[in-house]
Amino acid sequence: MKHRIVIKIGSNVLTRPDGKLDVTRMSALVDQVAWLRREDYEVILVSSGAVACGRRELTVDHSLDSVEQRQLFSAVGQVKLVGLYYDLFREYGIHVGQVLTMKENFEPGEQYLNQRACMTVMLENDVLPIVNENDTVSVTELMFTDNDELSGLIAQMMKADTLILLSNIDGIYTGHPDDPASELIRQVSPQSDLSQYIKAEKSAFGRGGMHSKYTTAQKVQHAGIRVIIANGEREHILIDLAKNKDNVPHTEFEPCN
Repeated sequence: MKHRIVIKIGSNVLTRPDGKLDVTRMSALVDQVAWLRREDYEVILVSSGAVACGRRELTVDHSLDSVEQRQLFSAVGQVKLVGLYYDLFREYGIHVGQVLTMKENFEPGEQYLNQRACMTVMLENDVLPIVNENDTVSVTELMFTDNDELSGLIAQMMKADTLILLSNIDGIYTGHPDDPASELIRQVSPQSDLSQYIKAEKSAFGRGGMHSKYTTAQKVQHAGIRVIIANGEREHILIDLAKNKDNVPHTEFEPCN
């Protein structure tokens, strides 16, 4: 039986310091996902990067408010982002399909069942789902907190075995990651409370941060799914986690039985 994993790639992993898409890193992560599929992993990708991709593609010479920017750049960028994924995965003969969703699709009912059925038939036919929020429509109270929350809901909907949250740091530390005295927390049991180590701050280019990842990881952990927070900027991170994760810095949330 295949091991089903949901991999969430955050904006800070896919984005360069200037706020534009890092195509080189995106390509490296695609290479790793292709390797996982060859090793009989079933992969669902939750990918940020549409806004960064749109910003890379489009120059606007007049002011836009934050909602207008998000709608414009995501509308333009989502096409480019999925096009890039299509080209990169095609090199491996992997078919991809786009799933744009909104928070209301996770309420019990017909939309929930339709979305789950869509992703199920994609997986059954060896199509890799690439999921993102429909940022052109989802604004203000209709939005997910961030793609961490979205990936957690997808993992639960699709009964994944593991959720991997890729950030730009190795995991949760006992202090600031840059402080030499801080230690990486490797294992988190369902009874653990790490709130004293978590600050409610957002990432540079996304809406999330470690507080969001911790909140999502707790919920998914208690749903019986293993969660790993790791550094997507590390070379071969997904392959190393699959081969021998004990040798790779990360934070792992043990699932409830």
